[in-house]
Amino acid sequence: MNEYVDAFIDAVQGVHPGIRNLLAGLAIMLETTILLGLVIPGDTVVLVASTGVLDWADFGWLLVAVLIGSLIGETIGYSIGYWLGPKIRNTRLGKAIGQKRWDRAEKFVARRGGLAVFMSRFLPVLHSVVPAAAGAIQMPYKVFISWTFAACAIWASLYVGVGFLARESYQLLSQNLRFGSFIAFGILLASLGIIAIAKKILQKYSDRMAD
Repeated sequence: MNEYVDAFIDAVQGVHPGIRNLLAGLAIMLETTILLGLVIPGDTVVLVASTGVLDWADFGWLLVAVLIGSLIGETIGYSIGYWLGPKIRNTRLGKAIGQKRWDRAEKFVARRGGLAVFMSRFLPVLHSVVPAAAGAIQMPYKVFISWTFAACAIWASLYVGVGFLARESYQLLSQNLRFGSFIAFGILLASLGIIAIAKKILQKYSDRMAD
């Protein structure tokens, strides 16, 4: 198994860091933009890119790229909602999202304000709808971007950190243990499992908060 993992890491590290960071930032920008977040696996791209991080400087640049991409995507979603307002529900884009999702997102933001914006970044589906909902109900942009920045900074640090540490642990264990690659892979799966569980808990909590 080691040879396949090594080949994968070599392939990722073989991409120029600037291009790798740009692709990760672009992917997360598209994921956080309204509707595209339902089909673009931005978190997966970020995890893959983070396995190619060579040092702490590279880590910092990838983190910045992902953070900027997130903020741009969230701002695009907010702007669409802000300028179209309630009319966005009747557009082709709005109908594709569905009235139920709009109702839930707008109710969540109206009742919980910035906290809803913060929490939505960690929730599937909602993270691509809440920015537009916040814009549609005319939440002040300063309030929106403040909560968004905090959430995106935590999210970016979490995902870049998980990928980076998974690669580091693999290289350390594979050199000293015969089945080190399996242990490292298990650590990665455990980390992703914890993230998935945390998302489900937040999802249930957000559902209660929106009611």
